[in-house]
Formats: sequence, C-alpha cells, structure tokens
Amino acid sequence: MSKERIGFIGLGVMGLPMAGHLLRAGYPLTVYNRTASKTADLASQGARVAKAPSGVAEQSDVVITMVSDSPDVEAVVAGPSGVIEGVRPGSVVIDMSTVAPLLEQRLDELLRGRGATLLDAPVSGGDVGARNATLAIMVGGDRTAFDRVRPILETMGKKLTHCGPAGSGQLTKLCNQILVSVNLLAMCEALLFAHRSGLDPMLVIDAVKEGAAGSWQLANLGPRVARRDFTPGFMIDLMQKDLRLIQENAGASSTPLPAVALVSQLLRSAQAHGGGREGTQGLAKVLEALAGV
Repeated sequence: MSKERIGFIGLGVMGLPMAGHLLRAGYPLTVYNRTASKTADLASQGARVAKAPSGVAEQSDVVITMVSDSPDVEAVVAGPSGVIEGVRPGSVVIDMSTVAPLLEQRLDELLRGRGATLLDAPVSGGDVGARNATLAIMVGGDRTAFDRVRPILETMGKKLTHCGPAGSGQLTKLCNQILVSVNLLAMCEALLFAHRSGLDPMLVIDAVKEGAAGSWQLANLGPRVARRDFTPGFMIDLMQKDLRLIQENAGASSTPLPAVALVSQLLRSAQAHGGGREGTQGLAKVLEALAGV
C-alpha cells in the first residue's frame, strides 16, 4: 500500500525537523514556506517545493500547517492561494499550530464544504521534542480522520491523544500552556533563589529534578538559564500569544487564572526590554532585574 502524499506548510524552529521526520519515513513530501530559502534543506533531500499553500494542497492527501498565530493559519488555509483553493475531496488538513479554538471550528466547517476535514493538533515538547520526534500531540476533530492519520502523527510524536471535537486539541494545548508557563516561573524563581543563597544552580537542578519538584522546564530550560543560554526553543513572543489565547478563553468562561496573568505581565517586561525573540527561559532575566542581580 502506497504512503499518503503529505504537504507541510511552515518550516520554522518546530516545523522544519517535523517535516524532516516525515521525509525520512518515506512519505512523498511537498513543502511551502513564506521565506522560500527555508525549503532548501528539505528540497535537497527530495521534497517538492510549492509556490503557494494551494499548490501544496493540490499535490497532497494530507496537509499539515505549522505556523505562528491565528491570522497566519487563517491566511494559509482560507486566504488567497490558500489550502482551501487547492484541497481535494477526501483530504485531511492537520493544523499543528497553537491558535484560537473557535478559528479551528470555523476552518473545519469551510473545509467540509470542500469535502475535506480539519484536525487541530497542537504539540508540546519544544524544539527538543520536534528534533527527537517525541512531541505530545493533542488532537481535536473527526475520530475517523484521526485514526487515518495516526501513523503520520506517530512519525513526529510519542504521545497522541484524541481530545474530542474540533477545537478540543487547542483547548487541551491551552491547559498545557498554563502548566508550562507557571512551571517556568517556578523554575526561574528557584534558580534565582539558589544563586542568591550561594548555591551552584546546576547542582540544585541535578539534586531536585528527579523528585517531586521535577518538570520539563527545570530539566530542559534550567541548565540553559544556568549557562546563560537564551537561544529560543520557544520564543517569549509566542508564549505571550498563547497566554493571550488562554486569557481570552478564560474570560469567555469566567475562569480566574491569576498565575497566568502574572507570568504574562513579567514576560511583557521582557518584551519591553527587547527580549521577545529570546527563549522563554529569558523570564529569568526579568526576575534577576527585580532582584538587582
């Protein structure tokens, strides 16, 4: 049985390694990226390059999008020369971006009008998970479509969960980002306290990471803070976008989230000082400034 033809739109920090896994797994791959130079590496490995998202859809059975924000997803799926202009009946579009749940529901309705289906399938695991194909993938949408594309998703991730109807994957991802952001603040505060107490931050990380205080943020971003490495695996600007989505949806359900609001305000300070494109571990610098470090 021949493998499904896959299209991949969005070859950033996350998308490029994810698309690479699909190509190495033997899937026929067509790619598009707004900055065309980012397609060169995959093209050298055998991927086809389309000139527009509609061209990706024309050549694909399954189209994956991995872009930054809701307007970007809307543009590549439903905008001029978007996926919807080239999508074929029976196709599945998988949006792996983190965007507004209501947008995913609307795009699913539009695609169904063309005989296609949308799955919202945001991911967690950062650049490390994307490179190692160990992402957690949270999927909303039609269950039959999910079962069909499961082998494709397993090429990029380790933990796959069908969360419910369209939009449910995004809502689950927003729950994930609440945990990520508050754990991030806890990690940064703990390392600041260690430093001010005269302890070696790396030693502290090693001592506590396997206990009850352990977290992905501590194990993966804690050492970067200690090394003063603020290279982005996930940028502060993108975390702020996620926190905005969380607070918008929390407002709609009258859910108080005071810790999320605090993290958002602290990250706003990082942005105001030019750190928006740094990794989220740059939050540590905001706390250090408050402490006069």
